[in-house]
Amino acid sequence: MKDPLWIATPSSLDSMAQSLNRTSIFAVDTESNSLFAYREQVCLIQISTSDNDYLIDPLELKDLSPLGRLFANPDIEKVFHAGEYDLICLKRDFGFEFRNLFDTMIAGRILGRKVIGLSAMLEEHFGVTLDKKWQRANWGIRPIPAEQLAYARMDSHFLIPLRDRIKQELVEAGRTALAEEDFHRLERTPIPRPNGDNCWKICGGEDLTTQQMAILQLLFEYRENQARKANVPSFKVLTNSVLVEIAKISPSTEEDLDDIKGLPPRLRKRHIDGLLECVRQGQHINPPRRPSRSKKDDVLIERYENLKSWRKKTAAMYHVESDVILAREVMEQIAAVNPRAQSELAALMANFPHRLEKFGSEILQAINSREKK
Repeated sequence: MKDPLWIATPSSLDSMAQSLNRTSIFAVDTESNSLFAYREQVCLIQISTSDNDYLIDPLELKDLSPLGRLFANPDIEKVFHAGEYDLICLKRDFGFEFRNLFDTMIAGRILGRKVIGLSAMLEEHFGVTLDKKWQRANWGIRPIPAEQLAYARMDSHFLIPLRDRIKQELVEAGRTALAEEDFHRLERTPIPRPNGDNCWKICGGEDLTTQQMAILQLLFEYRENQARKANVPSFKVLTNSVLVEIAKISPSTEEDLDDIKGLPPRLRKRHIDGLLECVRQGQHINPPRRPSRSKKDDVLIERYENLKSWRKKTAAMYHVESDVILAREVMEQIAAVNPRAQSELAALMANFPHRLEKFGSEILQAINSREKK
């Protein structure tokens, strides 16, 4: 196995891009620093062809547009494993768009495989074992240790031969069209939008009074400010459970915090003034508004449940997970619109023509079954 090529200069990036432009397929993986920074970023991009492995340093390179053109090229296939998170990060950090994808994990799910982790699949097909200790490593450090880089290159090195084997299995199982629809769906992966109501999502927050929620909101904002200043993930400042417990007991003195699990003396000393100030202020401000939730009528709920029941039975016939048959968001949209004819359903399933052809009549029958009772 040749040494990987380190790409950290514009000239080496251009040279790599020219080489990749002459290929019909390459594999991709990324590494980010989500466990070590307040705002994560892509710290390493791994690309493999049948001849070379490339390790690209996006922290050093200021212009990755040559790579962006490759990702958007519909004539070159890009192979990922569980690529949704990689695509979110690459779109968020660099504005990349993607065409012509193959995802070995998605393909494995469509085949009904029970074990779809990359490490397990590489061991099954190639007898390769990945060292999992590097999964939670800090990829933002420079220089990256040699052992860590060796692990990184393995995440993309075998993806093309793995794709070749799994693609053949898709052909033999007659499920290529299903997979291709999901690969196109992967291309459209959106970047999640920040949510201003995060305090309502903290585990346990639903058990708080409205005034305790006001305190929790201030505690949440305090933690975010501290994490931003220190450039560390929020959970490394204070955990959600600690914030909820403080909001519940609403302490007025340092002693009131003594029994809170997850708040050792070191953290208590560092944050005591800020935490107590949040409690004081939270007792005198209006609580945050709970995010509105549209109430679903009983008939809509019944349509949705009928679709779920149909999806579950169909998935069992195919020996796959239910969402392989129809994604939840598509099912929700169908239930909400309540199409009455194939043409109306076709408008909702424009991105899933194979599923429409295969399951369309069954879907219409499922959502209209209530009227026939």
